[in-house]
Amino acid sequence: MVFWNRKKKTDIYAPISGQYLPLEQVPDQVFSEKIMGDGFAIQPEQGEVVSPVEAEVINLFPTKHALGLKTSAGLEILIHIGIDTVELQGEGFTAHVSEGDKVKAGQKLLTFDINLIKEKGKSPISPIIFPQSAEWHVQVENTGSLTAGDTLVAKVERKK
Repeated sequence: MVFWNRKKKTDIYAPISGQYLPLEQVPDQVFSEKIMGDGFAIQPEQGEVVSPVEAEVINLFPTKHALGLKTSAGLEILIHIGIDTVELQGEGFTAHVSEGDKVKAGQKLLTFDINLIKEKGKSPISPIIFPQSAEWHVQVENTGSLTAGDTLVAKVERKK
């Protein structure tokens, strides 16, 4: 038996305070049909995004509406703020990190203006996606009301 190759679960904490939503309820087929991968979504109550894990920022979109993280175990996480918010061209979004930054769980990553997103006719529902979900098993631990940085939402482990 190889002990150093044990499967390790990664705890995923809520990156945004709000209400848990299954991906199937996201009003965008790319997310609801899991085309980009499995995960969950959050109906945000506050416009702040914190890191759900200890990771590296591997992608920060120029429009600041989405970012990608990668853990030391190789798990990639896409945090996408709102639906069709790329069309806002960065308006209402502020990044607090840069690509290549190492972040701790709970560290502020982005802030966004929920009211502006709604005023512009976009949904603030924010999908949290695991793009390589074919390689990972996602076990949801908590649904309902989520608190950014505090609520354990899921445990993710590499499949055999």
